[in-house]
Amino acid sequence: MAKIKKLDTRLANQIAAGEVVDRPASVLKELVENSLDAGASQIDVEVEAGGTKRVLVRDNGSGIAQDDMALALDSHSTSKIYDLDDLEAVSTLGFRGEALASISSVSRLTLTANTTEKADQGWKAMSVGRDMDVEVTPAARPKGTSVDVEDLFFNTPARRKFLRKEKTEYNHIDEVFRRNALVSFDTGLSLTHNGRAIHSLRACHSQLEREQRIAKLLGQPFIDSAIHLELEHSGFKLEGWVAQPTFSRSQSDMQYFFVNNRVIKDRVVAHAVKQAYRDVLFHGRHPAFVLYLSLDPSQVDVNVHPSKHEVRFRDSRQVHDFIYRSLHKVLADVRPQDNIGEGGQPAGDSSAYQNHDSTGSSSVVGAQVTEQQAMGLAEPQVAYANGQNWATPQGSGQHGSGSHNPGQSSSGYGSHSSSGFSPAHQQLYTTAGEAAELAADNGEIPPLGFAIAQLKGIYILAENETGLIVVDMHAAHERITYERMKSARDAEGIQAQPLLVPVSLALSEKEADCAENYASVFLDLGFELQRVAAESVIIRQIPVFLASADAEMLARDVIADLLQYGTSDRIMNHIDDILSTMACHGSVRANRRLSIPEMNALLRDMERTERSGQCNHGRPTWTAMSLAELDKLFLRGR
Repeated sequence: MAKIKKLDTRLANQIAAGEVVDRPASVLKELVENSLDAGASQIDVEVEAGGTKRVLVRDNGSGIAQDDMALALDSHSTSKIYDLDDLEAVSTLGFRGEALASISSVSRLTLTANTTEKADQGWKAMSVGRDMDVEVTPAARPKGTSVDVEDLFFNTPARRKFLRKEKTEYNHIDEVFRRNALVSFDTGLSLTHNGRAIHSLRACHSQLEREQRIAKLLGQPFIDSAIHLELEHSGFKLEGWVAQPTFSRSQSDMQYFFVNNRVIKDRVVAHAVKQAYRDVLFHGRHPAFVLYLSLDPSQVDVNVHPSKHEVRFRDSRQVHDFIYRSLHKVLADVRPQDNIGEGGQPAGDSSAYQNHDSTGSSSVVGAQVTEQQAMGLAEPQVAYANGQNWATPQGSGQHGSGSHNPGQSSSGYGSHSSSGFSPAHQQLYTTAGEAAELAADNGEIPPLGFAIAQLKGIYILAENETGLIVVDMHAAHERITYERMKSARDAEGIQAQPLLVPVSLALSEKEADCAENYASVFLDLGFELQRVAAESVIIRQIPVFLASADAEMLARDVIADLLQYGTSDRIMNHIDDILSTMACHGSVRANRRLSIPEMNALLRDMERTERSGQCNHGRPTWTAMSLAELDKLFLRGR
């Protein structure tokens, strides 16, 4: 008796269903993608019992012809590709030809379609989870397609018992709907669960309408804090919305990335985004974004996973660098003047909080501030002695010296800035009254306003056009110092020093090949690696900044990154960490009394410094309260 047998069609389809359909949300994903590929301008979804009882998707797309109805339910049948060339440059969402066959093998499925404008010329085909000849009968429906899936896994009880509670399954359904709604702006979509309307989204024809849809799906605070971007370079185009660091999440649950309109999760993309936010996001927090990457379909392989959630880029390093540099630039370009929303409040997720000062005591700062501020982060208990010169570390981090001059800050404050304000506003003022008087005379008030007082030696209080600005002086100066040190490093290049005793690394041949291939990359970062054997590499020099670091471990980690992502930022990150520490200790500390000129100089520097909204550790540096909010707090006008 032969041991090898050909699977019957029914069993083969049920096995395939295990790869394509694992829960009701998978059914919805496949059906909505088919509707979008059919050019539908309206898609309506009805779900019962979290999708376990019923998933119905109706569209007004091109429909399915009578002769194709039975074939549409057969395995490996598709209208999306015809030859290998089509597969290597897939431009549609669905293409495998497994979805309807797999779904019909584990459910009671009814397919109704019409390709004409006459509602009485449609056709219907039914399949009840078993291999049988599909009978096609006349049915009335407008142009388009309806797929009605009932009793999912009714004939595969082993799979059905793995389904979760109705609420859990519905949450997955809602997430699939959300992802499709975020990418198909030209299409109207609706979702009904157990007869209750959940979403009703009209087609979007402008950026404002797109942002309104995003606000409905992700919440108004996200879009209020989001930066819109649209960048194109070397055949890549990146557009979408990224939330400012003040709006962050405890989980990575608000991250949507689309490649050629296909939602994907990719480690190269995730790493690039993480690196872009590295300098501005507090440890343990996650950025929020909705981004769309467009590139030549031939440069990305979408046929690497049955559910099509993963892709493989032909040149992952180039993709990584493009995403990282694009987001890094966008985040760096944000200034306080861009971040003050209507009413003077900085955009972002806001809530009441208590902020802890450097001594560990709590002081209520404001009623509307960011989510990160709600975490109650403590400032290090380090303060300079009275009279300590407020100097900016220069170059390699050596602190400037010299006596303090009341007329000019030692950090270069007082010089004409690029913030666009008149030279009169760049001079230093003896009192807050002089600053306010001059501002009133000229009719010009900078975004962060003019200093009026210092609170507890920790916060600067300033008045701008709309209300009150509160600045954490140490956090703000720390960012300014850090950015200047990085600029000095970039201008001078990374200084390297040879090792008296070279360090030998025992690697695999694959790792040694990587080290040899990327030798120039290492050299640019101050590392000199020399291959001496098939599985051996010697480290001959390292960056001066990393003289006390574990050179062997760092080199191994960089090689691992290069093998996985095609790029690595570990060396630069280590150097940045050291500069960040130096900037922290080289910045004005809590309990340091500042004069009005010094405070105003700091505010002006914040307005022209990259990433000045967050310190080096991701903490916010300032917040605001509008006059309307202050009036509300004191019940004025009631």
